[in-house]
Amino acid sequence: MFEKNASLPHPRGLTFWIQWFVAMTLVTGVLGLLTWLKTGDFESQYRILMAVALLGSVPAYTLMNVYDRRREGSFTGLIRLLGGWSLVLAMLAVVAFITKSSELYSREVLLKWMLLGYLVQAAAFLPLHDLSRRYHQSLRENRKALIIGSDDLALRLADVLVNDRHEPLMGLVEAGTESLTADSRYPRLGKLEQIRQIIAEQGVRRLYIALPFSRMNEIERLYIDLLDVNVDVVWIPDLASLVLLNQSVSSIGTLPAIHLNECPLTAQHRGAFIKSVLDRSVALLAIVMLSPLLIGTAIAVKLSSPGPVLFKQQRHGWNGNIIKVWKFRSMRVHQDTQVKQATREDPRITAVGRFIRRTSIDELPQLFNVLLGDMSLVGPRPHALAHNDYYADKITAYMARHRIKPGITGLAQISGARGETETIDKMAKRVEFDLKYISNWSVWLDIKILLKTPLSLVSKDIY
Repeated sequence: MFEKNASLPHPRGLTFWIQWFVAMTLVTGVLGLLTWLKTGDFESQYRILMAVALLGSVPAYTLMNVYDRRREGSFTGLIRLLGGWSLVLAMLAVVAFITKSSELYSREVLLKWMLLGYLVQAAAFLPLHDLSRRYHQSLRENRKALIIGSDDLALRLADVLVNDRHEPLMGLVEAGTESLTADSRYPRLGKLEQIRQIIAEQGVRRLYIALPFSRMNEIERLYIDLLDVNVDVVWIPDLASLVLLNQSVSSIGTLPAIHLNECPLTAQHRGAFIKSVLDRSVALLAIVMLSPLLIGTAIAVKLSSPGPVLFKQQRHGWNGNIIKVWKFRSMRVHQDTQVKQATREDPRITAVGRFIRRTSIDELPQLFNVLLGDMSLVGPRPHALAHNDYYADKITAYMARHRIKPGITGLAQISGARGETETIDKMAKRVEFDLKYISNWSVWLDIKILLKTPLSLVSKDIY
């Protein structure tokens, strides 16, 4: 069984360590050369610096998935490498600040090392990354696969194996009673009764069983029957009808466990800690840097119409707890018998309010919500309580959005699912993005969403 990642992602075995060793050897060499050229020696403080960098690079590069061959192409790999190297340098800066040792180092040497250290790593990364991909591709090509099953589940699995994993799929074996499809993209190699013959003739090394839970007895008999055959057996249970959150497989003692619904920030304690530190650090920095804008907006809102500067509304937070979300007031003070979303040309919105809503400046006070721990920089946007009550029984898994802290921005916002949700379908689309974010959460995903958020701030769908 697979072991579930309980904290940070684990390094990807030998591939990670080889590339890490080459990179750190080059980084060490660059620092030693720069120090020798500057001082004629590789002094002890630089040896300590290198040791700390080596120790810190393992969790930093693991967190950023720097050497994960399964990720996107070389360009994305270089971006991840830059993120990991930047994380190492940030950690070194913190250590130097705490120990008050920065004056021991030449600024010229450090600046050149920061730049050249990344460049030599990038120069080594490109050929090693390509070699790694080629090597693992050759392994996959020799691992011929076969699927038992020919219904929709089997075809979906075949598409993933061929298009995403690039495994050499020999074909499908009909298991007797499943509904056959007219899809002819993948060859039918015979019946289940011929499985041993098919495995031998096709040179199969991995067998996927794509049969439903209702046929568990057959699956068990098939598994036992194939124990003496030189083939890996993988069962793909049909869970497509379920809404899964952060699904995974692990072992509890000697018992296999399928995690259908688990909050990623509960399962990954270290990741949750890093997300919290990132949230509050960036929020505090943003408040300081944007303080002139915050003060100016507060004055403009106060002068635009009578009423308070801030609008505070109760929303559902983490695990459904009630929190008060802060925004700059963008509407005239009014009494509504029911909570109503803002619409285009809404008469309640002031002139100042229209501008700060369109530019999302009205959301900036939520930085204080983040600083207080009620919200996150990235997460599902919090909705009014009345809206949650309305949609909870109309959209499947709607309230699962609250399995993590709500955010100032989120995957839905950068994907175009923002603004008014006047139909059930629009809200369902937003929820779909929110659940996708929860299931695939990582620090790197948060960083990507934060970087893309400025591009989505000015939108025709924001009123």
